[in-house]
Amino acid sequence: MSEVRYEEDSIKSLDWREHIRLRPGMYIGKLGDGSAPDDGIYVLFKEIMDNAIDEHVMGYGKTIDIKVTDQSVRIRDYGRGIPLGKVIDCVSKINTGGKYDSGAFKKAVGLNGVGTKAVNALSGAFRVQSVRDGRTKIAEFEKGILLQDHRETDSTERNGTLITFTPDGTVFRNFHFVAEFLDEMLWNYAFLNAGLTINFNGQKFYSANGLLDLLSRKVEPETQRYPIIHLKGEDIEVAMTHGNQYGEEHYSFVNGQFTTQGGTHLAAFREGVVKVIREFYKKDFDPSDIRASIISAISVRVQEPVFESQTKTKLGSLTMWPDGPSVRTYVADFLKKELDDFLHKNPSTAQALLERITQSERERKEIAGIKKLANERAKKANLHNKNLRDCRYHLNEGKDDRRYQSSIFITEGDSASGSITKSRNVETQAVFSLRGKPMNCYGMTKKYVYENEELNLLQHALNIEDGIENLRYNKVVLATDADEDGKHIRMILLTFFLQFFPDLVRNGHLFILETPLFRVRTKKETIYCYDETEKQLAMNKLGKGVEITRFKGLGEISPDEFSGFIGDNIRLAPVILTKETPIPKLLEFYMGTNTPERRNYIIDNLRIEKDLVDHELN
Repeated sequence: MSEVRYEEDSIKSLDWREHIRLRPGMYIGKLGDGSAPDDGIYVLFKEIMDNAIDEHVMGYGKTIDIKVTDQSVRIRDYGRGIPLGKVIDCVSKINTGGKYDSGAFKKAVGLNGVGTKAVNALSGAFRVQSVRDGRTKIAEFEKGILLQDHRETDSTERNGTLITFTPDGTVFRNFHFVAEFLDEMLWNYAFLNAGLTINFNGQKFYSANGLLDLLSRKVEPETQRYPIIHLKGEDIEVAMTHGNQYGEEHYSFVNGQFTTQGGTHLAAFREGVVKVIREFYKKDFDPSDIRASIISAISVRVQEPVFESQTKTKLGSLTMWPDGPSVRTYVADFLKKELDDFLHKNPSTAQALLERITQSERERKEIAGIKKLANERAKKANLHNKNLRDCRYHLNEGKDDRRYQSSIFITEGDSASGSITKSRNVETQAVFSLRGKPMNCYGMTKKYVYENEELNLLQHALNIEDGIENLRYNKVVLATDADEDGKHIRMILLTFFLQFFPDLVRNGHLFILETPLFRVRTKKETIYCYDETEKQLAMNKLGKGVEITRFKGLGEISPDEFSGFIGDNIRLAPVILTKETPIPKLLEFYMGTNTPERRNYIIDNLRIEKDLVDHELN
């Protein structure tokens, strides 16, 4: 092996643009194509949006106008506008911005002067315009390189900043913006900034009641065990209730930023709720029984917040402000007074909460023995050899960016799993093979999961038995056949995740693999088609003498062919839950007792090659 040179000329110095483009993961997390809510293109959107929100928080501008197409973004705020002489610096000089002056941006989200520069560097086209006191300044960039520096001119427009960008297609391959992900993000902005109007592609986002509106939108009234508790204080707002779902459901925010991974404020809230409830009822409840089925939202305003990554998904700050109280103490003291007072003043809510806790206690004790035996069986089953063909990188391990590419294909049958196993990328793609069709678990308790060997092994493979905090794969892909039997298996798996692990779906980890139904080819060219329309177009393109193959199952597709469908050109349909997707009603309709309503719906909506669940969930 030849010796690697390490001399003076081996040392490189990169400018800000080169470094961002070489190491984008340091600035925006994973890249992705837009099919997951935490893909990089949404981080780019959020970086620009955060600046507009910060203007509103500081008291400037009550409206933000947004237009998004499949691949471009336009965001116009009506704040103060970037000082005209610093427009270019603010979007192209690293560590440059107004937020180092804590007097100007006391409780802003972005404090390190990187966000907008990252958007600029990672955009194929980037344009910034500032309007300030009758004058305007425009600059245009490509991949962070200044193309045109326009002269300042007079303007009759309102003060503010307009930024338009198109993510670079060489960085974000085959990307597109999913409207539902942006919709969810913008509603959160509206809930956290009561009184702000956001206009997005002709739709208006507005909230008058903050987190109360947020939780009201997330939770169907009939599933609430008691009316939503809404508490507000200086620099803190909390809303909470309990439902009937499994696990905990939390929405945490810092300075208007959705901290999807929580942090010190959420940890303090979870601890504080347990302490207050134990003291109120004078009973040493198990924390898991108190928090089981809780649905909450917490928002705090922290001066000069510290996040654990550039993407700001987890708060690391220990204090509310310099030399101030710790976040833990501040949240705990607030709950000790406000939540305790609320429970004393609302005895019916206190009684309903007690009943929910005692129900969780009974259920936990009921499955304790079964759970222990099931876990022992899972270990004896030698999971990694029997059902799982694992990959090297996992979402919950290490810091390598390839962990974000980790995915697991859940399939059924030896032939299908064999084709995928031989075709996959062993670094980032795992395969879990079901041995037979699982039973419909609708209406069952968690006890059923531990009693069913296949589902028990699956939850252990994903490492989600106690929640999705340690989920091993970023994408969980249902890879079943396109025939009726395969669709039924898909329905059963969707029911399993929606009923017992809804957070996995809510957080954008569940996908459906789209595989071609037809192969249209001649001696010179082959085209794979995913529906009848694509097949017809391929036939028209290739002309006479085409050979058409109809794939009836994944096992019929050879490993060589399969490698093209689960590689760079993979088609994944995200399973998206929105306000219009109430889980209990959805599962009852599709997986409950047969009803005339469902029979009539199927008859009225039956289409060849159309999956009714895809239509309902997406």
